[in-house]
Amino acid sequence: MSTPVADPPEPELREESRSFRRRLLISTARLAIVVTIAATIGGGWYLARKGFGRQTRARVTEELRKRGVDASIGQLTLNPFRGLVAHNVRVFQYDNRENVLAEVSEIALDINFAAFFQHQPFINAIDIRDANLTMPVDAKAPDAPKAELRKVRAHVYFPSERIEVTQAQGFFGGVRISVTGELIKRNDYVPSHELTEEEWRQRRELIYRAASELALCDFAGTHPSLQVKFSGDLAEMENARVEAQLRADHLKRGTYEIRGVAIDGEWANQTLNISQCEWKDAVGTFTAHARWVRSNGTAEFGIRTSTDIRQFLFAFGYQDALKELNYQIAPVIELTGTADTTGEKPRLQVVGHTTLAAFTYKQVPFISGTAQFSWDGERTLVREIHLRHLSGAIDGEVLNMPGDFRADIRSSVKPSDFRAAAPANIQQFLSEWEWESGPAIQMSVHGASPKPETWSGDGTVAFARTRFRGVGMNSASVKVHFGDGVVSYNDVRIARDEGVATGAFTYDFAKRQVAISNVKSTLRPTDIAIWIDPKLLKAISPYKFREVPNVTANGIYQFGGGKNTRIDIGVESRALDYVFLGKTLPFDSASAKLLFTDDRLQITQLDAALFSGLAHGTADISLAKSDQHYTASVRIDKMNFPALSDLYFQFKSAQGELNGHFDFSGVSDDARAIRGQGHIAIKNGDVFAIPVFGPLSGLLNGLFAGHAGYSVARKGTADFKMNEGVLHTDNLDIGGQWFHMVGHGDVYALDDRLDMDVRVDPSGAAILLSPVYKLFEYKGEGSLKHPDWHRKGF
Repeated sequence: MSTPVADPPEPELREESRSFRRRLLISTARLAIVVTIAATIGGGWYLARKGFGRQTRARVTEELRKRGVDASIGQLTLNPFRGLVAHNVRVFQYDNRENVLAEVSEIALDINFAAFFQHQPFINAIDIRDANLTMPVDAKAPDAPKAELRKVRAHVYFPSERIEVTQAQGFFGGVRISVTGELIKRNDYVPSHELTEEEWRQRRELIYRAASELALCDFAGTHPSLQVKFSGDLAEMENARVEAQLRADHLKRGTYEIRGVAIDGEWANQTLNISQCEWKDAVGTFTAHARWVRSNGTAEFGIRTSTDIRQFLFAFGYQDALKELNYQIAPVIELTGTADTTGEKPRLQVVGHTTLAAFTYKQVPFISGTAQFSWDGERTLVREIHLRHLSGAIDGEVLNMPGDFRADIRSSVKPSDFRAAAPANIQQFLSEWEWESGPAIQMSVHGASPKPETWSGDGTVAFARTRFRGVGMNSASVKVHFGDGVVSYNDVRIARDEGVATGAFTYDFAKRQVAISNVKSTLRPTDIAIWIDPKLLKAISPYKFREVPNVTANGIYQFGGGKNTRIDIGVESRALDYVFLGKTLPFDSASAKLLFTDDRLQITQLDAALFSGLAHGTADISLAKSDQHYTASVRIDKMNFPALSDLYFQFKSAQGELNGHFDFSGVSDDARAIRGQGHIAIKNGDVFAIPVFGPLSGLLNGLFAGHAGYSVARKGTADFKMNEGVLHTDNLDIGGQWFHMVGHGDVYALDDRLDMDVRVDPSGAAILLSPVYKLFEYKGEGSLKHPDWHRKGF
């Protein structure tokens, strides 16, 4: 009997096989998970650090371009929390990549990855957080200045054919900017207007200037806010609608502070409308509105301000504007205007008025002032000018335009009060006037410019009691005419207590000289000299007029060191005193011609009545400070000898006449500097009555009683020279009936001293005594008033 073979247990084998396969599957799955996780982590790390490749960046930039944004991406990374992040993004002008509009540090992209892999539009939105956006002024210059928008946060959605901006904000120059809005962006988008490169540059430069100006402001820790809302079609941005609102609690620029800034503006229907613009400073309020229509380029605006306009302009860099204006109460200015912006430069038309109180202009104080004004960029009209000053008022109108200037001015203000505001060459002239009340001035002029030398026109000036250079006048009036570069003063009339002066003057601006014509005066010449030129006073002051003379004058006076001065003056006087050699000569009448030239005075045709005789003479006098020389010539005919001897020698003779001449020169009033020569002759006089010769007559009378003495010394002649105060003669001849006394010597007129020698010569019947007379020679010494005459050799 055989043993049967047993079959293997099949169920156990299948169980083991299934268990193994399960363990292998689990291990494989675990390995796959580990590999997947490792790959994901490694790939994420790589994409986060190294970023996507060029091809992916190109797809993203192409997608942005389709959304209306032409940009380049420096690096594209994957952030586990924000998704795709584009770094160093440069935004260009659409279809012009040479024009960089902005540089953004990073932008997060909301991506639809399913659409990305299926090559469909895949960017849903972009997200910007704490990024910095810079805008270069010149995209082609790496070192060009840039404006910066800091801490930018924005979320931009790209739904179908739209761009939606929400929660966009940032800081520009310290101003917090918030932007929301929506733009239509069709797939067939084509801009209606392509900006030129120059237009882009101008706009970027404007943004940079705005940033620079804001950087100079201090907002005291509270950032101003600018809120902007917009809507429109990207293809027709000019028809978009934009609303903007700016608010600032406090703003400080330098020393100028403003508060409560509120500006509301709107762009709609191609019209810019600023409905509100106002702020306040320490003294007043500024309000304005404006409207600009793009279609026809016209604008209109209105401004009213009572703010400290001077400090406002200074704070924003306009130091020269209104720098001469100071006020205690800020001026009130109201103006309205229009503008045409269609040309290269805007054409403005402004009309307004201003009111000022308690202000100074160029250090000239005014109580108040009002004026109406208009300006169109080239022409300026200021009318209804009313300025009140402590000494009077100014009213008038002024028109200034290219090639045409017109002014109509009426004033009662003292001109000297405008000294500080006048040009330097006029300030000294104005300071020399002293006014009790302002003159009445009326001027109507027109010309090519505000410069007086271009004017034509007429006016009048009249004033009451005043003083010029310390010399007073009761009243004065003049008619003024401008024309051909000169100003003429016609019908001049000056009145004083002693008389009147009339005449005409013409001032030539180009030649800087005054023409004097037909001047007639019965005023004191010394006062007139001071009015014309004080340096003339020294030449005229020696002539003391006891009665006011008649004076005529014609000629030219040159200012500023010119050499064209030539003034002819005629003088006629009935009573004149003149100091000569320390004594005052009383002329009964006198007339002369005076010629003033540059630093020189010439006197001719001098004719005068003196001591019942006549005096004739000429003189040439230097008026230069460095040269005070003079020359003169005097001739005397039939002058009363007793009167002259009494004046100079204090003795009185019964009769006699004097003839002679003296030609001399000198320096200033120095008597010792006089040098000259002359001749003197006494006829029918008592020569021995002169103290210097008196003792001689006593000596002769004692020696020759009855033959000599006072009665016989009736004439005398001498030629003489004068030098350093000494009179010298070599041919003194004193004659009587019986003798001649001849001699020589010196008379020290300034030192009261005598040194002379004389001898007695017989004449007539006395010649028989010639041997005796020749024995008598005399020496004169000692004082002129008390001389010591004695015989020589005894």
